[in-house]
Amino acid sequence: MPVPAADQTTTTLRFVVGEGATLPSYATAGAAGMDLRSTADVTLAPMERQLVPTGLRVAIPEGFEGQVRPRSGLALRLGISMVNTPGTIDSDYRGEVGVILINLGRETVKLEAGERIAQLVVCPVVRAETVAVEVLDDTERGGGGFGSTGTR
Repeated sequence: MPVPAADQTTTTLRFVVGEGATLPSYATAGAAGMDLRSTADVTLAPMERQLVPTGLRVAIPEGFEGQVRPRSGLALRLGISMVNTPGTIDSDYRGEVGVILINLGRETVKLEAGERIAQLVVCPVVRAETVAVEVLDDTERGGGGFGSTGTR
């Protein structure tokens, strides 16, 4: 499988754009993520989650993945986030991109079709070989986790 060069900064994504959908785009020259928009009106009660359609199907090149991430503005203003963040779009997936939104706020939130609901970040993927061993090498941290390095 081809692995992208460390200095590679662009790749091409091919999209099928369904009815009512918008081709993703970067909001600014320095943006890491492309905006994904809803193709449906959505109402989310507090703690409710929904799979929100984007009307997009995408071909992610081999050696890359698409990461669907929440939008910080929706999180701050409305308490909207994603249940599985980041969501992963594998290079061999060809179905519609959906975003699992959740309302973590106290009020019901209404989002209109065409509204930006998430962002898509394209990242290189490194495939790992797995090897079973009897013992792992020691480190200073060892098996400590979940706050073992301190709280500040």
